[in-house]
Amino acid sequence: MRSRPCCLTLALALISLPALRAQQSSVPAIPGLPSAARAAAESIDSEKIRAHVRFLSLDLLEGRGPGTRGDQLAAEYIATQFALNGLEPAGDNGTYFQKVPLMAVHAVEDKTKFSFVPQNGQAIDIAYGTEIVSKDQTGQATADIDAPIVFVGYGIVAPEYNWNDYAGADLHGKVALVIVNEPPSSDEKFFKGKALTYYGRWTYKYEQAARLGAVGVLIIHRTDLASYGWEVVRNSQAIEKSYLQGDPDATLRAAAWIQHDVAQKLLTAAGLGNVDDQIAKAGKPGFKAVELPVRLKGHVESRVRRYDSTNVVGRVAGAVSSGNVVLYTAHYDHLGIDPDSKGDNIYNGAADNGTGCGILLEMARAFAQSAQKPPHDMYFASVTAEEQGLLGSQYLGMHPPVAAKDITLDLNYDMILPIGVPRSANLGGADRIDFYPAVESVAKAFDIQLLPDPNPMAGHYYRSDHFSLARVGIPAFSVDGGELFDGHDEAWGHAQFEDYVAHHYHQPSDEYRADWDFRGNAKLARFGFVLGWLASAQPHAVEWKAGDEFEGPRKKSEAK
Repeated sequence: MRSRPCCLTLALALISLPALRAQQSSVPAIPGLPSAARAAAESIDSEKIRAHVRFLSLDLLEGRGPGTRGDQLAAEYIATQFALNGLEPAGDNGTYFQKVPLMAVHAVEDKTKFSFVPQNGQAIDIAYGTEIVSKDQTGQATADIDAPIVFVGYGIVAPEYNWNDYAGADLHGKVALVIVNEPPSSDEKFFKGKALTYYGRWTYKYEQAARLGAVGVLIIHRTDLASYGWEVVRNSQAIEKSYLQGDPDATLRAAAWIQHDVAQKLLTAAGLGNVDDQIAKAGKPGFKAVELPVRLKGHVESRVRRYDSTNVVGRVAGAVSSGNVVLYTAHYDHLGIDPDSKGDNIYNGAADNGTGCGILLEMARAFAQSAQKPPHDMYFASVTAEEQGLLGSQYLGMHPPVAAKDITLDLNYDMILPIGVPRSANLGGADRIDFYPAVESVAKAFDIQLLPDPNPMAGHYYRSDHFSLARVGIPAFSVDGGELFDGHDEAWGHAQFEDYVAHHYHQPSDEYRADWDFRGNAKLARFGFVLGWLASAQPHAVEWKAGDEFEGPRKKSEAK
């Protein structure tokens, strides 16, 4: 799931199923929403969502790791529910399945070696794991690298901010040395001030350098800039990592991070002095890329595993088939089984993201069985390999069921924890699109307070599946619950968040509980149902606000 974790309570009172049904929230009367649509939204049943979550998180599905038997069982279950509820297949060759070709790469630590080789002086060996972590994105068994290093600051090309760290530099066959994050700013018109844009994400650094012909990237880690320590980098990057086979932006032979002290050794050998001084200079206008008198030499050996997984895609036909299509997404994969763990080693992923799948399936049923067709087609995609880096949704964005220009909105659900009825929500990114006034109006009608991103510097928007659709121009955001719930204050909700993060996030203990309260899942499903219907009913497509970083991709898709 996205890095921003949500909440879970371990101290819910047992609530009977009849009581839950009696207390389910209603759908308010909203201008532009037909009575039949309101009735369809009202039919969304918290106990149906419960049933889906319970099945998808059974030990039988073995944690739903991509490319495994459990992954196939989950995909078949979702496809069967689509068929039973009357959705049309929208995958490959008249099926519900869109094949996603994947490749898992793991650098063999004791056989992978790196060093810096200055023009004058001795080579500087770099210890794998403690000082550098790297992946060969090409999926070849071995790679030998001997290439010049070019310091390119933050490694960003952002014409809308008049910023180009690569200006005048030739990166073909070379290695880019880049800084994590982006130029510091408090100006909302310059890299959105303190909020992180995609330019600051490490994935962008790799993609941009690869587009310019680099064979490698060294990202300089610094804890305050990254917002996490080196151990987080090591633990997430030194393990097996999956890629889309044939991804045109994943061509680096060394997609690497280096520890801050290692970067200091490199710049000392290059005669550039203090690394933090160079980081400060790189964040100011006038920075120029510089080729260092040092080469990166490396030998990389990788264990490579190629496999297929699937996105599951269904369609509900609208009154009009073309244009203003709405897409709903939720990932169904989780972390699978840890064979080296003692005791419970199945990562069931009940909350993450059984809940999002349950919501998606129940919304799909409500749309398919509505007495009135939606204004335009509705698509529902349960995607794979989110935990591997949004790969299933990335493939869906590259191969959408209809042209990207015809998709007016993507609404994504990722881990809506069943702890009661929410009265607040985080819709990070919804304010980036011109549909936001309608979102605010519907939220008010549902008694949902919209909250600002509590940590804009963390870049949450770029960490869940909606981002994969945004990057190809489709207006998109996730529907996330907030911390305020009926019968409780925000301190209670916050405590549940903290408890979940500490004890259950990405742990085998994320298991289904019979005492969970799914009324909140149903409320946010109804909220999303209404938003999708209204977006589809507009006489014009939803658009990004002027100047947004995804406005360009949208215009590009509309020009095709």
